[in-house]
Amino acid sequence: MAGDVVIRAATPEDAAGIVRVHTRSWQGAYAHAVPADALRALDENDAERVEQRRGWLSNPRPRTHTLVAVSGGEVVGFVDGAPSRDDDVDATRVGELFAIYVAPDAWGTGAGRGLMAEHLERLRVSGFDEAVLWVLDDNPRARRFYELAGWATDGAAKEYELLGTPVTVVRYRIDL
Repeated sequence: MAGDVVIRAATPEDAAGIVRVHTRSWQGAYAHAVPADALRALDENDAERVEQRRGWLSNPRPRTHTLVAVSGGEVVGFVDGAPSRDDDVDATRVGELFAIYVAPDAWGTGAGRGLMAEHLERLRVSGFDEAVLWVLDDNPRARRFYELAGWATDGAAKEYELLGTPVTVVRYRIDL
């Protein structure tokens, strides 16, 4: 991967790159938790997913954002943020990190740290006091990343289905 990593707001033109990163990162990060055939079935060029993403980026909802990390002219990571979807929090003051993914070949480049820092700043500027995120309980790499960024578990957990496989996710929080 060549060049410095630049963090910026995503545009509709970034949709294909975001879908590519999302697919590759799931294939790299979830290989231990999801059957290999389910991960292989993911298509990084899925036109329907690209169009869905393009639509979201073209018409963002209030207090939402998508940021991308770009290196060498290529999207290598992204983050989505918005008001929390959780029933047990006040979505007017609690934001959520919906997704943060970096392509495996860009792990360790600072792309994830840059995305996280800018994401938290965008939440603050949007008027949120706190943020939450949900992460696979059995994802030590991601959990370490969040903890190093100042997030802490709050005790909430729930069952989730990841590509047809039941998993447990746990919630993290951070004060903004």
